[in-house]
Amino acid sequence: MKSYKEVIIVLLISCISFQLKAQTLDKQQQSIATIAALTAKGDWDNLKTGLSQGLDNGLTINEIKEELVHLYAYTGFPKSISGLKVFIEVLDERKVNGIKDIQGKEASPIDDSNDKYERGKEVLEELLQSPLPETQPQYQQFSSEIDKFLKEHLFADIFERDVLSYQQRELTTVSALIALGNVKPMLRSHLKICIIQGFTKKQMEHLVETLKPYLKRKKIKSAKKIIKELE
Repeated sequence: MKSYKEVIIVLLISCISFQLKAQTLDKQQQSIATIAALTAKGDWDNLKTGLSQGLDNGLTINEIKEELVHLYAYTGFPKSISGLKVFIEVLDERKVNGIKDIQGKEASPIDDSNDKYERGKEVLEELLQSPLPETQPQYQQFSSEIDKFLKEHLFADIFERDVLSYQQRELTTVSALIALGNVKPMLRSHLKICIIQGFTKKQMEHLVETLKPYLKRKKIKSAKKIIKELE
């Protein structure tokens, strides 16, 4: 039986460990961020290394594949497809070298019996953890088509898939947006969702430090400023 002193030490260690986790991203999260940013940037040479490190850090083939597919909504098909091609090369090289990577779970079938627009709206409200306002943003009022595509495709078709969690998808999204640059309103919105989904400001600051070796100073500085302004 542990003594009172030993119990206190264990509790202190647990508390310190929890605080450290709240300040930093774990290795898998860092890999998700790196893969997203390098794909958005089109840095295919460094992406090969990032993809391999992601597998070494415990991400499954299907998780990384899902991330690269998710990215097309923010970076476009050309970069998403190019990222998938690089990933195939990485997997082939690792297989030749005798490395057996974990395939991981497949996406569960989506229940599409409900109205697709309403499903997308519900997913967005889950991300925000609050009902959507009655008044739509100006750009959605100007283009009803973009509102429809956002709700039905981005949130119903993509975010509703379960291979990646909401938290992982938002980490992917903000990493890509930081790498793209010049999208401050969208980056700010998704950083807020990251906080809502359980990330801390310290972890978002660590995210920027993780991406620092790959991005220009201006993009890093801009991301830091937005994070600092988060409530």
